[in-house]
Amino acid sequence: MGKDYYKILGVSRTATDDEIKKGYRKMALKYHPDKNKDPDAEDKFKEVAEAFEVLKDKDKRAVYDKYGEDGLKGQPSFGGGAGGFQGMPANFTFFNGDPFKTFNDFFGDEDPFKDFLKNSGFGSHAFGGAGPSMSAFPSNFGSLGGMFGQSHSAENLPSRVAKDPPIYRNLPISLEDLLNGTTKKMKITRNVTEGGMTFEEEKVLTVDIKKGWKAGTKITFPKEGDQKPGTTPADIIFVIKDKPHDLFTRDSDNNLLHTCKLSLKVALIGSTVKIPTLEGRTENVQLNSVTQPGTTKRINGKGLPLPKTPNHRADLLVKFEVQIPENLSQREREALGRMLP
Repeated sequence: MGKDYYKILGVSRTATDDEIKKGYRKMALKYHPDKNKDPDAEDKFKEVAEAFEVLKDKDKRAVYDKYGEDGLKGQPSFGGGAGGFQGMPANFTFFNGDPFKTFNDFFGDEDPFKDFLKNSGFGSHAFGGAGPSMSAFPSNFGSLGGMFGQSHSAENLPSRVAKDPPIYRNLPISLEDLLNGTTKKMKITRNVTEGGMTFEEEKVLTVDIKKGWKAGTKITFPKEGDQKPGTTPADIIFVIKDKPHDLFTRDSDNNLLHTCKLSLKVALIGSTVKIPTLEGRTENVQLNSVTQPGTTKRINGKGLPLPKTPNHRADLLVKFEVQIPENLSQREREALGRMLP
């Protein structure tokens, strides 16, 4: 027969549609890879989705009950030939292969993990790792449907509205704006369908950029995507990127990096060099000895603000690059030869 879909969902072969939905809910939450870090959790999560896709459909379930998994594939494995075989057509797709789509279609806008953690009091380990198994919850919690504040009746379950995938947009920000913080107005155009008519709508989203935000920081505007019947609009997510700068880059610790070019003369005998800062001023750095190529000096507190403590700033790291003359006269070479060890 192949896979036992009833066993996978933890229900009997006489399970009602309501019991199949509850079985899927329980097992999908238990094995969801975001919550269950066991090595085989993802495979089990996919099996749970496959079992649900078959058993929730009365025609697929009828074929499965009579012929098993092979019947769904249009490939009977029993004796007597295929003359009386009434399974699905060959190559029929009984499962889309995407367990996350099944999960999203089932739960829609609902955040089952959030609600469960809030109501159960078991904390972040409730769905895997060292936390309790599903059977560890108090009996007076009732079914998982009850734990989510829902009726035990399948008819009263919330509608499952598919949600469009999020839309990501890069948002280049200058280092100066990351130094001081700023506000950006982002104009978007989206399609809106009302009364059977679709039209374009412009909207301005306000993005507050905080001091020192790191590249990769995401700012989410929920449900601001195209508005279409039967779906929940996509979230629009702006992703912070560093705008290229003529003088500085930054590292992962919010230090600013600057390269200062020195003449061979200054590198050898020393001097006071002026180093630019992001504020537009300069800092004097005294070089009192020979500066080797690649030497780095740190200027404290002249980097970008630290995101968690924006009143404190990281540092400015100055790397010195020594410029070697391309040509020297015979006299200069002889003079250097006399002076250098």
